Amino acid sequence: MNDVKALIGTVMDIRGVRENVAVLIEGKCIYDIIPADKIREYDVDEVFGGEEYLIIPGLINSHTHVAMTKFRGLGDDLPLNTWLNDLIWPMEKEWNRKELRKWALLGLMEAVSNGSTTVNEHYFLAGEIAKAAQELRVRAFIGQTIMDLVDFPLAEPKEGFKFFKRWKNQELITATLAPHATDTVSRDLLEEIGNFAKKENALVHIHLSQSKEEVRKVRKREGLYPVEYLQKINILDKNLIAAHGVYLNNTEIKLFAKSGATLAHCPTSLAKLEGSIAPTMQLWKSGANISLGNDCAASNNSLDMIEEMKIAAILNKIRAGPEQVGAAEVFYWATLGGARALRLKAGIIQRNYLADLVLINTKKVHFLPKGYYLSHLVYSAKGSDVEMVFVNGDVIYNSGKFPKIKTSFSDL
Repeated sequence: MNDVKALIGTVMDIRGVRENVAVLIEGKCIYDIIPADKIREYDVDEVFGGEEYLIIPGLINSHTHVAMTKFRGLGDDLPLNTWLNDLIWPMEKEWNRKELRKWALLGLMEAVSNGSTTVNEHYFLAGEIAKAAQELRVRAFIGQTIMDLVDFPLAEPKEGFKFFKRWKNQELITATLAPHATDTVSRDLLEEIGNFAKKENALVHIHLSQSKEEVRKVRKREGLYPVEYLQKINILDKNLIAAHGVYLNNTEIKLFAKSGATLAHCPTSLAKLEGSIAPTMQLWKSGANISLGNDCAASNNSLDMIEEMKIAAILNKIRAGPEQVGAAEVFYWATLGGARALRLKAGIIQRNYLADLVLINTKKVHFLPKGYYLSHLVYSAKGSDVEMVFVNGDVIYNSGKFPKIKTSFSDL
């Protein structure tokens, strides 16, 4: 064994809780989980945590736009179409590479400091986001936003394919295809993306039924609801990650669940912009895979996946009833649901799984009384309780510091 790290504390994943254990990391993966008092039997180089620490799988932010951190606080309380068309898109057209990379790095830092080890990113000038992610050493799935039914030079279709070819085989970076939405991408282009994705076995990441206006446009143009449309053009399958899904009807829910696609649930963002959330529990009970995302700091105002779990649990109780969703479901969505969507061997703490882990300091009043680990994580914890974040076995965040970053903060 070489360069072995040990995380000591209480391990919790969707399968349950193990107290007083040590998670051994060798290289990029978890080597073993052993009783903490057996650690002296192993040749361990570094030890982290302790009795009052909680060890969880890294949280997976399955739909986000990290550079939009620049727009936090702008246009609060506007309806979605007004916010997007009159405020956000005009400002986004002014991006330059240097500024976007700066804000992407800041957004990624915020996400990591709140417990995210993986982000699924969908935005313009994606190469700059990939460079920022590489510097921070966070795991990132990134697609260059593509659309052709909106006049938006930064979303030229050729740039999406070019980005994919350039970044598809990079360490920690996985390139995806990122058509913007069912109403902003033409049928011909969406079919081209679907065919290309099948040839490359690539993930497709799209906004779906995010607004009533999107649904109206697709029905007018195609005579179908958005999920029916995606099925007809053969893009609705296990490699599709669709964000939002607020306005899915019962027929669409059945089609979506049967397809194997993932719904990236972003409850805070759409509750704020649309006053509604997706029929998540209906999808879940129908067999669909669900993951969780923050969306962006412009619509969410935060990139805190721990906070997102609490809001997801509460808002889904309002929609589906208090007995329909609990802490276990949303913890699954934030961990294993995201890992399944992104085809990662992660999301649980088990031998030979990726060492993407989060160490949480529970020596705080809001973790009392002791013992209610899942409840406290989802309903009481805060992103600021995260003390350390490991990706591929490396420390990328430690008590407010990002050891991998070489960028001077005076330049940001």
